[in-house]
Amino acid sequence: MHCPFCRHPDSRVIDSRTSDDGLSIRRRRQCPECGGRFSTTETASLVVIKRSGVMEAFSRDKVISGVRKACQGRPVTEADLAVLAQKVEEAIRQTGVSQLETNEIGLSILGPLRELDEVAYLRFASVYQEFDSLEDFERSISELRADHAKAGTDAADR
Repeated sequence: MHCPFCRHPDSRVIDSRTSDDGLSIRRRRQCPECGGRFSTTETASLVVIKRSGVMEAFSRDKVISGVRKACQGRPVTEADLAVLAQKVEEAIRQTGVSQLETNEIGLSILGPLRELDEVAYLRFASVYQEFDSLEDFERSISELRADHAKAGTDAADR
């Protein structure tokens, strides 16, 4: 890490702390040459490989904009979308991969979106699971109904 004051190519870490969200580390550093102190923030980067082969940094905003289209006309707030994007990013980071394809992100959105709004889930799933026919929609709706029936049975058992 170069010193921002004298450009010395080395520095010494004085203190390290994890950020509140746990996704970054703040380090307090000191230059051995000039004695200047400065802070750095380190994050693990997630790289998305687009269908065209272009690579770019993961963006929660892109997750939100993609899901927002599926949620049009549904009772889903911007805060709900922000929480969903955070859940998706946390789930991806927990896998330990540093590079993933856009399709993998789309598939990782499905679980949290299903919990948020089932109609938006069906809209989004029709794109990312490549529904080709009405049977694909019917199968997905049948799965949702079966989960509702199971959840009703589980609640009655308690």
